Amino acid sequence: MSTCPGIYFDIGKKAKDVLHKDYSNLSPIHFHYQFMDYNVDLSCKVDELVPGFKSLFKCTIPDSGKVELQHLSNYTGITGCIGLEGNLEKGYDPVLNLSGLVGTNILSLGGNVALDLPTRTISKLNAGLGLNTDFLVASLTMHDSFDIVKASCYHEVNPLTKTAIAAELNHSLSMGETSATVGAQHAFLPQTLVKARFDTFGRAGALIQQGFWERCFVTMAGEVEFNTSDNNLHPKVGVSVALKP
Repeated sequence: MSTCPGIYFDIGKKAKDVLHKDYSNLSPIHFHYQFMDYNVDLSCKVDELVPGFKSLFKCTIPDSGKVELQHLSNYTGITGCIGLEGNLEKGYDPVLNLSGLVGTNILSLGGNVALDLPTRTISKLNAGLGLNTDFLVASLTMHDSFDIVKASCYHEVNPLTKTAIAAELNHSLSMGETSATVGAQHAFLPQTLVKARFDTFGRAGALIQQGFWERCFVTMAGEVEFNTSDNNLHPKVGVSVALKP
């Protein structure tokens, strides 16, 4: 049995997948045509590029792109990547990102730092602690140079139907504000997954994802905000198509 803790971005990943993955969220920089906003995500992962290393290429057109190298061992997971991040004011900024994780597949501790190469400044500084058990998957992370504290938990109710519940709590130390998001998922059929979430800002979201031929996935997601200042609902609807090898 492997004791590899994975990589830093695996901390809290199961809760994030339930609460955030595949919902109708757009990258800061995206295409616009008539009433539609859209972008294109491309990714490719190569296992065992050389013994002990994996490589990942990911591009969100037109927002960002990166090339990442991962090294995994029994008790550590180290990643390094270089890429471009979109800037609404001045195009694209080259960024170097380094992260490390130590521990086991049950308990792990790690950190992540991103450097803005032109200015030689730290643009991101995060740290996190992850707990992974059969009953509960939990995490505690700090973001934005330790200004934002996030705690998340995930519990799988029924693995056969992918039924799970998740919750996330965010607290800003500088603003003194706290928010929470709760959500759940359930597969009515092996290839049909439904998710729903609600947060303390009054936003409710839901999606249905249908798989075809075990390779193609079509997702329809929607979100509505109830706490609007003009008392008018502004629902958002998104559709995505994913092809997986």
